[in-house]
Amino acid sequence: MASLNVGNLGEFLREQRRSAQLSLRQLADAAGVSNPYLSQIERGLRRPSAEILQQLAKALRISAETLYVQAGILDERDREEAEVRSVILADPSINERQKQVLLQIYESFRKENAHSASDGPGDGGDGAADRAGAGDGDTAPGTPHTPADDGTSSN
Repeated sequence: MASLNVGNLGEFLREQRRSAQLSLRQLADAAGVSNPYLSQIERGLRRPSAEILQQLAKALRISAETLYVQAGILDERDREEAEVRSVILADPSINERQKQVLLQIYESFRKENAHSASDGPGDGGDGAADRAGAGDGDTAPGTPHTPADDGTSSN
């Protein structure tokens, strides 16, 4: 059987399994897959579905996104975005409306920075924070509000 170029995933899974001190059979049982199938994944002979990767991640107690990146299903940026979203959504100290507002702000910054990056050099972050609150009269926490900030000067 020819390799499907998923050797890195197999090696990564094997290392995670060994770190968790699980045998191949124990991980297969915990993830609900057959022992031979898991062995083939680890040897790079099989390409598991996203669902199987999710089951393996749960059994290994790692994020599914990490396995998706290893399998080439998700790129690193997407994984980072998914993790940020997960952290925001899991935070019990903020309510649902606040979570949705945070996600909207996060997404708007990502879009703006992606657009800025495609326009040319620079980090794209200089104007993002300035424009985020433009026109609403608010300043960032800990930032002193001065007349020059809102365009009304005493001169």
